[in-house]
Amino acid sequence: MNWTWLHRLSSPPHAYRITGRLTPWFGWPALLLILSGLFGGLVLAPADYQQGDGFRILYVHAPSAWLSMFIYATTAIAAAIGLVWRIKLAHGVAAASAPVGAWFTVLALATGSIWGKPMWGTWWVWDARLTSELILLFLYVGLIALRASIEDRDRADRAAAVLAIVGVVNLPIIHFSVYWWNTLHQGATITKFGAPSITGDMLWPLLVMLAGFTLYYFAVLMTRLRAEILRRERDASWLRTELAA
Repeated sequence: MNWTWLHRLSSPPHAYRITGRLTPWFGWPALLLILSGLFGGLVLAPADYQQGDGFRILYVHAPSAWLSMFIYATTAIAAAIGLVWRIKLAHGVAAASAPVGAWFTVLALATGSIWGKPMWGTWWVWDARLTSELILLFLYVGLIALRASIEDRDRADRAAAVLAIVGVVNLPIIHFSVYWWNTLHQGATITKFGAPSITGDMLWPLLVMLAGFTLYYFAVLMTRLRAEILRRERDASWLRTELAA
């Protein structure tokens, strides 16, 4: 098997060029999907028979919660690749992803609290799902702070990679918390065996929003990774040639 393409992806000059080309291919579809999903969820979808129109925050909350975990998994995998195979660009992916994941986690917690106030009568409870999601935010902040606190870039990459890998244990806790403990948070709606607990006219905008948010993440990742490459390779001769061209 020819692995040349993989080695090229780990090359900063090649990665810098390809991320620039890929950004609009992720960004424009993300915009169209998010606008379509918002219109479908906020305008076309019927009100929930129990929650009324309050359920519509789901179309932002659920994709944000999904991205908070997906991005952390991506960060940890990239960090592990960088740690084991010493691919510096993989550490760059981890560094570029963590702040994005942190903001999606903040958005998931904020929208969850906004939904919880009318439904539960309180902005916050120490529910298993909410608490484990808050721990995920602390992990993101820890990754960002740890990397920023170490001046030596290689040491910072290794330390952040170890923390990211250890923190992966929190992801199954977040997912299964609604089954392992008594919790106010509802169980799975679409990611469960059998038929989803949501009608089709409510489901399709949610799936569109999930796709749109995911593509948006990749678009932002491409942009941030280019900036990370510029920071890491600022003294490289190829970069001066690239910028001059």
